[in-house]
Amino acid sequence: MTDKEDELFFEEAMSDVKKIRQTNRVVSPSRTKIKKHSNAAQNTPLLKTFHHDVELGSTADIDKQTMRRFKREEFGVEAELDLHGFTVDAAFDAVQRFIISSFNQGKRAVLIVTGKGLPHPEQDIFDAKGVLKQHVPMWLKNEALAPMILTFIHPSPKLGGSGALYILLRRKRS
Repeated sequence: MTDKEDELFFEEAMSDVKKIRQTNRVVSPSRTKIKKHSNAAQNTPLLKTFHHDVELGSTADIDKQTMRRFKREEFGVEAELDLHGFTVDAAFDAVQRFIISSFNQGKRAVLIVTGKGLPHPEQDIFDAKGVLKQHVPMWLKNEALAPMILTFIHPSPKLGGSGALYILLRRKRS
């Protein structure tokens, strides 16, 4: 196609598109609410000196050597939380307490086992499985926990594979 043909094709494809009225309203994404009565959250220093978007496998705040060591699982797992049998609410509280406690104790690498999840009998076989497997990564991104976490990945099968999260915590600076 030539440039003229491309332009005509684009105009034809966009012919029924209508411009949306612009507003000055800013919509912020909803955040998971943190319970205010949590003792662990009250004992944690505030770390809101910067905004940190922690994502599965992100390398934004990590040097190459540290990330390479982390991906090779050279940081020994210093603490583990197994969420098998937990409800969503109980798991949320447990994850919060676990990350805050591990960070305060100066641990670097921790493991959260979510399990791979079982399909619900009424669920389509192609739907995502594992409620906790889906929720825990979102909880690690919330504003209370993200500043304590450098990155997280799914570990090798010997540590749980896709049914676990291997988490590298920031060093606690005094």
